[in-house]
Amino acid sequence: MRNLLTERLAGYAPKQLALDYPEAGVLVPVTDDHQRPEIVFTLRSDSLSTHRGQVSFPGGKRDRDDHTLADTALREAHEEIGLAPELVHVVAPLSQVMSRHGILVTPYVGVIPSDVSLTANPGEIDSIFRVPIEFFLEDRRERTDAIPFMNHTFYVPCYRWERYQIWGLSAVVLVDFLNAVYDAGIDLLEPANP
Repeated sequence: MRNLLTERLAGYAPKQLALDYPEAGVLVPVTDDHQRPEIVFTLRSDSLSTHRGQVSFPGGKRDRDDHTLADTALREAHEEIGLAPELVHVVAPLSQVMSRHGILVTPYVGVIPSDVSLTANPGEIDSIFRVPIEFFLEDRRERTDAIPFMNHTFYVPCYRWERYQIWGLSAVVLVDFLNAVYDAGIDLLEPANP
């Protein structure tokens, strides 16, 4: 999996947003499984002040001590789900996205061992779950949300996996990953065909 991601993302030019906002880094953890790779997601605690009860990737705001935003993503993943930074092979960044709370988010694709043991930090994370990439490639979206941003409307898929809804910012990052690595052809600027 690591070789595939490295090869596919080597020529990918992620979009950078020229905006002066607080920064965050998130990790898109992909299991190192050639047969059935999975992406790891979290469900944020209902007690958090922002994005409570929502599905997200591990990550958070940059600290002064973080040298890079990749360091931020790794530190937050360790704090939130117990993923040791040395177990992550960071492959490449994806396109930056802006959260509705005015945070400029840079996602990083990272390969993790398939059998890694993860533990939710109960102060931040309600649960951790994995979804096979093939599920998203079938594009079995539950709905499409029209989201206005900077004079554009983006048509963002919402996926349901078991009790979890993957939508909004997490879905935008996910689609960027699927398009960059698998040529999924999911167009966020056009409404999906019913």
